[in-house]
Amino acid sequence: MARLFGTDGVRGRANDQLTAELALGLASAAVCVLGADALAAPGSTRPRVVVGRDPRASGEFLEAALCAGLAAAGADAIRVGVVPTPAVAFLTAEYAADFGVMISASHNPMPDNGIKFFAAGGHKLGDDVEDAIEAAMSAPQPRPVGADVGRLVDAPDAVDRYLEHLVASGGSHLDGLTLVVDCANGAASQVGPRAYEAAGARVIAIHSDPDGLNINDDCGSTHLGNLQRAVLEHGADLGLAHDGDADRCLAVDSTGAVVDGDQIMAILALAMHERGALTDDVLVATVMSNLGLHLAMKEAGIGLRITGVGDRYVLEELRAGGYALGGEQSGHIVIPGSGTTGDGVLTGLLLARRVAETGRRLADLASVMTILPQVLINVPVSDKHQVAVDRTVEVAVAEAELELEGSGRILLRPSGTEQLVRVMVEATTADAAQAIAERVAAVVAAV
Repeated sequence: MARLFGTDGVRGRANDQLTAELALGLASAAVCVLGADALAAPGSTRPRVVVGRDPRASGEFLEAALCAGLAAAGADAIRVGVVPTPAVAFLTAEYAADFGVMISASHNPMPDNGIKFFAAGGHKLGDDVEDAIEAAMSAPQPRPVGADVGRLVDAPDAVDRYLEHLVASGGSHLDGLTLVVDCANGAASQVGPRAYEAAGARVIAIHSDPDGLNINDDCGSTHLGNLQRAVLEHGADLGLAHDGDADRCLAVDSTGAVVDGDQIMAILALAMHERGALTDDVLVATVMSNLGLHLAMKEAGIGLRITGVGDRYVLEELRAGGYALGGEQSGHIVIPGSGTTGDGVLTGLLLARRVAETGRRLADLASVMTILPQVLINVPVSDKHQVAVDRTVEVAVAEAELELEGSGRILLRPSGTEQLVRVMVEATTADAAQAIAERVAAVVAAV
């Protein structure tokens, strides 16, 4: 059987695959696993759990179901409302909670939703812990009564605490900068503009009016056109785009050109390298990062550690090596000294601070790396696991690698949350990358 947990929690179409019943069961099982120490403590201490969500309409009933499951299992739910995913991670540590829960499907479309858990201290769970929660769902669960039943409390100071953390970590020297911030009608809609303004910037917020249905709808880090136009219209110094749960950040420079996660990592890595803050002069990136990043870091004397795709794998490598910076091309940037997970608003603050402190345009800072033409095609399939073992696909990939002759690369990767296979090709020219990607994608689609 397939695991219930994917690469980033449990996701699915809300009220279809991801039901209130499933949310309730997950919550109760999580208390048994993640709240076990609190339940076993002298005096029958109730576990404490931070619960946050993005503004999707389905998040309302899922939050109610999760809180019901937590309370029924004997845990207190601390509701922090609509906040970014990294805020839940931060507040789990800040409130000394036993674990945290975020309800979000990140950059996915509105009908989807997801449930993601954080362990004590705000750390993501390992596969073994997720498997234990899944197993606990089918085991008998305790049902406390009387004073042992969990309670629901709201945390009115949650956003203010998180904002203080952002400004303290990201700096407050953005005076004179004009930023356009695309909040994706998501979890950054309140926190994002407030954080950048508190740091001293003049902020023009767009897509910052969530109605429960418009999250990620032609906006945010997956649809940058509106941000590009707004930066040019307002003559802004730069634009910043977040996704639905604000753990990502992509940027647009003053000319309207996109600055992706690889370029942001290069800029931040060089800044930390100059300050002696880049542990062992190592940057952690994934297999999806552009070859241009590899070349730029090599020239700067910075080593790369490469992981599988997914910020959890970046986090694992960062923690294992004690490294200071890592991330993904998609805009998940992780700075362990300032947080336990990717934080899009913090990334935006640090990027803007680099522009301010150097007095250089973002376009100039980003020019440190030359992006090799890269094409990514998402191919819908009926069984993404079958593609990985299909002989015709294997042959098509081998032929493409021969054609590239070492001057590029090809990568096939199944999506962690959807029935998609991502075909990525890098080559010396855009035309070559496009032609090879389309040819391999056609083979994948036929499986």
